[in-house]
Amino acid sequence: MTSKRILITGAAGRLGTILRRSLAGQCELVRLSDIVPMEPAGAGEQIVSCDLADEAAVRGLCEGVDAVIHLGGLPYETGWSEMLRTNIGGTVNLYEGARHAGVERVIFASSNHATGMYPNDRTLSGESSPRPDSRYGLTKAFGEDVAALYAYKHGIRSLCLRIGSCLPKPDNRRALSTWLSQDDFVRLVQVGLTADYVHEIVYGVSRNTRSWWDNSAAHRLGYEPRDNAEDYAAEVESIELKTELARLYQGGNFVPEEFSSRKEWLG
Repeated sequence: MTSKRILITGAAGRLGTILRRSLAGQCELVRLSDIVPMEPAGAGEQIVSCDLADEAAVRGLCEGVDAVIHLGGLPYETGWSEMLRTNIGGTVNLYEGARHAGVERVIFASSNHATGMYPNDRTLSGESSPRPDSRYGLTKAFGEDVAALYAYKHGIRSLCLRIGSCLPKPDNRRALSTWLSQDDFVRLVQVGLTADYVHEIVYGVSRNTRSWWDNSAAHRLGYEPRDNAEDYAAEVESIELKTELARLYQGGNFVPEEFSSRKEWLG
């Protein structure tokens, strides 16, 4: 693994816990950061409590690491003030901290909700323009642009992962298109830690037969997903999202919230 000293923000969350387990014993140092308690540090681990909205604290958090896996932030839809403080401000602080600390690369946990207002009959790629389905999705689209700024201007390699439905197994019909297995998530992050890139946007998705996303860019970097949601189709194909809007657009349940009746604007 190219990066030997790694910081994971949002390390107490579901995705952070998966990576903590997978990286155990693989690096010189794994620094785990969150604002909520975590299990005690194991061998090669360091736990640092840090609020991403605290600029000075984030600068210190980034010192002495080669790479950052930025999972921190609010993973759900909420009001503007919370989003601005944590997802917007926190991402800016993280990249500024990385710049000052000389961090070589950042893997940014974006989301499929950055493009959630595209209909399900569209095939997207990392080059597809954002069409966020929510304030949450907008913060992820913003983060992708922050990543581009710091990649092209400041030389921080940045891989943005538009993560789908990272679950032990698909839980509904939509997930047959969006599922990212936990093992494939680890594989994709490993590519981010080793591949040669400047700034790339890829989808966090497994090798799904029904995928809405052309993930050629990820495959070019060396990502080889092994799991396919279709293996679970018989279990979940009949489990539909509750509203028509959620079923029609790629963002699923994020779409109906505060949806405008002026649907003629959408395509």
